[in-house]
Amino acid sequence: MQRIYSILTLAKFTSTYFIFVGILIAIIAVLPIIFPEQQLFIKNFWIVFGFMAGITYIAYMLVDIGIKRDPEVGIMAIMGSIAVKMIFCMAFVLVYSIKAKGNGLLFVLNFFSVYFLFTAFEIYCLLRNLRHQNLK
Repeated sequence: MQRIYSILTLAKFTSTYFIFVGILIAIIAVLPIIFPEQQLFIKNFWIVFGFMAGITYIAYMLVDIGIKRDPEVGIMAIMGSIAVKMIFCMAFVLVYSIKAKGNGLLFVLNFFSVYFLFTAFEIYCLLRNLRHQNLK
């Protein structure tokens, strides 16, 4: 049986991305209600969340532009977007750790859980596009 995969255009990615972000926001809003006695999130969690949401969307747009311009250089676009995302995330962690004083372990857990969730979503979407290119 042959499966047909549709390419994930930027408009489809954007709508899927907003659904994903909405689901994450709903889960994050419900967790303190389920565990009221635990401090699950840092004081400025929504800044971290917004930063990761924004940088992930920008990184995907860079890859999408790179793949559309020259599919042969698509891997370089992917690697470049990963490097840009990582550099901006390291800068964010540095600035945040200098400015905010608080529970460092909780910040690390919050930051990396959000980082991995957004990165997993981005990789899933990139693999959908690359799978479509392999079927051509």
